[in-house]
Amino acid sequence: MLNIQDLSRPGIEPFSLDLKEGECTSLSGSSGAGKTLLLRAIADLDPNQGSVVLDQKNRDDFTAPEWRISVGYLASDSGWWRDDVGLHFPDHEQAAALLPSLGIEPDALNWQVARLSTGERQRLALARLLLISPSVMLLDEPTSGLDPDAVTLVEDLLKQRLAEGVSILLVTHTAEQAKRLASRHLSIKAGLVSEQAI
Repeated sequence: MLNIQDLSRPGIEPFSLDLKEGECTSLSGSSGAGKTLLLRAIADLDPNQGSVVLDQKNRDDFTAPEWRISVGYLASDSGWWRDDVGLHFPDHEQAAALLPSLGIEPDALNWQVARLSTGERQRLALARLLLISPSVMLLDEPTSGLDPDAVTLVEDLLKQRLAEGVSILLVTHTAEQAKRLASRHLSIKAGLVSEQAI
C-alpha cells in the first residue's frame, strides 16, 4: 500500500517503512522526538527527501491535493477556518450519518466552532478525515484527552476502516492502544526510528 524509502528532513533521520493494506503501525516517542515531523514529512506538508510510493505510484506523480486526499493527515490539534462547524463538511448528509458513531449528535453541524470542547473538536476533525476516505491515514494522537467511552468509539471506527483495507500510521503514547490496534510498533528518539516490542 505505502512504501517509504529513506525519507528524511531536518530533525528526522532517514526512515523506511512498508505499510500494508489494512495494517496499522503504531509510533511512540517522547515529546519532541520527531513524531509529528515524521507524519508531516510523509504527508508532504514540509520539505523532505526520499521516496514515498502509494499503490506503486510515486508521490511526485500526485498533485498536492490528490496526495492529501489519498494519504490523509490528522494533526493532534486540527485547524478550524470557519466559525460554523457545518461549513467544514461539504456533505451534511454523510456527516450526519457518521457523527453518532463518534458519540456526537448530528445537530453539531449547526454549532459554532467556539462552543466545541477539545474532545468534540478532536472527534469532528477525525470525522472530516474519514469522510474523504483516504487510503492511508496518518493519525497524530487521535484520542489524547478523550474519555474512555469516546476512545472506544474512535478505536471501533478505526478497526472498521482497517477491515476495509485502509492503512494507518498511528502516533500514540498508550501502549494498550497500540496493542489493540497495531500489528507493528515503532519508536522514535531524537529523530531516529526503530522497531519496538510492546
